[in-house]
Amino acid sequence: MTGYLDCWTAVATALLSQALADAPELTESLPKPMAGGMFGFEWTLTGEEEGRFVVLLDAAALETPLLGEGVDQRAGWGELLREVANAAAGDMLPKTGRKCHIDAWKETTGTSQISRAFQLKSTTGSWMILVRDETHARKVTQGSPQPPEPLPVLPASVSQEHGKNPSVVSPGIELLLDVELEAALRFGCRELPLGEILDLGAGDVVELDRHVADPVDLLVGDRIVARGEVVLVNGNFGLRVTEVAAPRKRLENIRCLF
Repeated sequence: MTGYLDCWTAVATALLSQALADAPELTESLPKPMAGGMFGFEWTLTGEEEGRFVVLLDAAALETPLLGEGVDQRAGWGELLREVANAAAGDMLPKTGRKCHIDAWKETTGTSQISRAFQLKSTTGSWMILVRDETHARKVTQGSPQPPEPLPVLPASVSQEHGKNPSVVSPGIELLLDVELEAALRFGCRELPLGEILDLGAGDVVELDRHVADPVDLLVGDRIVARGEVVLVNGNFGLRVTEVAAPRKRLENIRCLF
C-alpha cells in the first residue's frame, strides 16, 4: 500500500537532483554511521494521513555548497526539505486518495529508529540521509459522521450567472474550442535592478515573492485562469487545481489572444 514515505522518496529523488549542485543522485542504501554528526528536520502530517516524519542528514553535507556559494546551507536544506515535504503531501491525493498537509515543522537532532536509509551521491562526495516514518492512514470509527468536503466559494455574481445560463460558450466561440493555447505556471516573481540581473551567475539564488506553500498561478497568455498546488505525475511537474475562474471569466481573460 502506497504511503507518505513512498511519495516522499519519489519527490526527493526528483527535486534533490534538480535543486542541488552537481545534480546528485538519491538511492536507497544500507545505513552507515555519520562520523561528523547529523542534523535534520521533523514534521507532522495531519488530515487523512497522519503521524510524524523525520529526515536526518549527514552534517558533512553542510561543508559542501550544494545549495550555492554564499548560501546558509542549514537554512537552505530546511527550505528545500520543506518543499519536498509539501510536494509529497500534495502527491498523496492522486496516488492514494488521502488528503493531508504539513504541520508542526521543526529542527531535530536524531531519532532512535529509522525506516529507510538513502545515499545522496554527486561528483563532489556522498552523504547519508536517514528517514523515520511514523505516518499512517487516519482510522475512521465506523458509524461516526464525516464532515463534507468543503466546496469552493464563488462570488455571488458568478453563482447567479451560472444559475441563469449554464452554457457560457456562444456558438461563435465553439469554432475556436480546438485552438491550442500555451499555458504556463508562475511560481512567483521579483523585480531586480538591471545591474543585479547582469551580475547573476551560476549558483546564485533569486528569492521570489511567494512562499513554497502558496498556490501557483496557471497563466494563459499573461492572464490568470486558475491556481493550484504543484504535484509530480510520472516524474513530471503537474498542477492540481484548487481555484478556478468561472468559464465566462476565463474566456474574457484570454479573449485578447484572438
